[in-house]
Amino acid sequence: MANPLQFLQQVRSEAGKISWPSRREVLVTTGMVLAMAALTSAFFALVDWVIRTGVAAIIG
Repeated sequence: MANPLQFLQQVRSEAGKISWPSRREVLVTTGMVLAMAALTSAFFALVDWVIRTGVAAIIG
């Protein structure tokens, strides 16, 4: 087990290795996530409508 000073030095060393994404990368990936979420919600809304219509036709 390392002493607290060594631990903090190691944390600082590891933090220096972090590669942060650029602003453009963040915006592109955020847009992709939002687009996929919209497509997924539209797909499940369509599936829900089809099942609801089918069940109503069977029961109706």
